[in-house]
Amino acid sequence: MAEIKNYTMNFGPQHPAAHGVLRLVLELDGEVVVRADPHIGLLHRATEKLAEHKTFLQALPYMDRLDYVSMMCNEHAYVMAVEKLAGIEVPVRAQYIRVMYDEITRVLNHLLWLGAVGIDLGAMTMFFYTFRDREDLVDCYEAVSGARMHAAYYRPGGVYRDLPDSMPQYQASKIHSAAAVKQMNGNRQGSLLDFLEDFTNRFPKHIDEFETLLTDNRIWKQRTVGIGVVSPERALALGFTGPMLRGSGIEWDLRKKQPYEVYDRLDFDIPVGVKGDCYDRYLIRVEEMRQSTRIIKQCIEWLRNNPGPVMATGNKFAPPRREALKQNMEELIHHFKLFTEGMHVPAGEVYSAVEHPKGEFGIYLVSDGANKPYRMKIRAPGFAHLSSLDEMSRGHMIADVVALIGTQDIVFGEVDR
Repeated sequence: MAEIKNYTMNFGPQHPAAHGVLRLVLELDGEVVVRADPHIGLLHRATEKLAEHKTFLQALPYMDRLDYVSMMCNEHAYVMAVEKLAGIEVPVRAQYIRVMYDEITRVLNHLLWLGAVGIDLGAMTMFFYTFRDREDLVDCYEAVSGARMHAAYYRPGGVYRDLPDSMPQYQASKIHSAAAVKQMNGNRQGSLLDFLEDFTNRFPKHIDEFETLLTDNRIWKQRTVGIGVVSPERALALGFTGPMLRGSGIEWDLRKKQPYEVYDRLDFDIPVGVKGDCYDRYLIRVEEMRQSTRIIKQCIEWLRNNPGPVMATGNKFAPPRREALKQNMEELIHHFKLFTEGMHVPAGEVYSAVEHPKGEFGIYLVSDGANKPYRMKIRAPGFAHLSSLDEMSRGHMIADVVALIGTQDIVFGEVDR
């Protein structure tokens, strides 16, 4: 009788659910996965090495391009590392702005995740719904930084500039009449904070719509319940963080356990899973969007009532004000030195981590007192999660591998860096 052998199959990088550049070599027994071997490095851009050849300020925009759906959270870990080394005091207003934008970024990330996983598992409509809401938040990115994705808005010492008093307006065109544009600009007449407040009032109802579509949907539950179960002990052993760890029932969130910036002053809850399957992780990310909306509301209220500086003082790390720059030779020299030679950070080493939408994103920075990092190491949450894919997918069907890659929320910018 003929011997039946396992066969191997490439899942990706062309497969749409492989999210760009994952080559997953699956060893299959029929349609059941026996072994999964992720091949990475197809998006490797040597970010850590490039940072060693750039000044501390020039290395900042590389952070946006790591996890390119959670841009400002990557910047946050980096600027916090530089601030710890240099001993820079960040103004409280800048801290609130950072926290607010961290949470905007969390919502942006989870919306893209929900839309993409929805499409991967057959819920086509989710993609359109989530991108409708992403558009408003991406406009908030654009309002402060001028860029819709790669903002480079955070700076060692604060943020690039204060929040604007007006929002960009839609213009009439061949597609939209003047009346339609007037309606589209209805919530854009005030400041950025007014626009965001309007968003936070609307958004919870939209999350309810997402849940109506998915949470009790029979097909969605068949694709996610009991798939990729990870016990709390294994989750810790595999280096899980973020929703992957909390999905397995371990209440660990850096915003509560190791508070940074002003998170200890804010009121929010940490959702925790029970079974540790794909469905639990979905519920956690949906609830995180609700909690982020709560945090954004609190930040809006504080920022409205407390004007103040958004950049640290002292010309060694922060650029001088533009008025002073045009009147004073001393300030001009400081500005020139800061943007050509860059800041000199005292020698030492530091690890700084933030609760990134995907988990713990950390920057390990070594300085030798020069104007460039001596060594930079990025602790990307997706890298640890991807290494568990073999263990999570054994015994599952090929179709479930799609759900598993989705539930890990992997972006290859940070995995390959």
